[in-house]
Amino acid sequence: MSRGRIESRLAQLGIQLPPAPKPVAAYVPAVRSGNLIFVSGQIPMSAGSLMCKGPVPSAVTLDQARAAARQCVLNALAVVRDVAGIDLDDLSRIVRLGVFVCSDKDFFDQPKVANGASELLQEIFGENGRHARAAVGSIALPLGATVEVEMVVEVSA
Repeated sequence: MSRGRIESRLAQLGIQLPPAPKPVAAYVPAVRSGNLIFVSGQIPMSAGSLMCKGPVPSAVTLDQARAAARQCVLNALAVVRDVAGIDLDDLSRIVRLGVFVCSDKDFFDQPKVANGASELLQEIFGENGRHARAAVGSIALPLGATVEVEMVVEVSA
């Protein structure tokens, strides 16, 4: 069986998708409605633990938060693949991201954190990875996470 276009692109980038994270509360990881898949908020879980906790920039640097946002996207793509049962080549575009950043009260660079997620999607999907986005500061996120990313994708099949 040959690799799909997106799997090949991930390999070129040196990226391997993790297993889809399990929900930590009473919700489902993703819901499909027509050609849209709504992925529940993903926190930066890697190998079973949070990559970083606490607010930016007092507990977590901007670069660490950007890396956490990238991990959230990888987790969201794993949910699309594993839970929604969609081959990543069937994604026709990334529609929207919601990026939530645990922030100190004087931190206003949430868009720079969110760029970690947005830029990765553009690296993987090219023009089809460009999307609408909200980048929002928050006083706290689930399990103390620094970043949470929700995603809406459109599928062709």
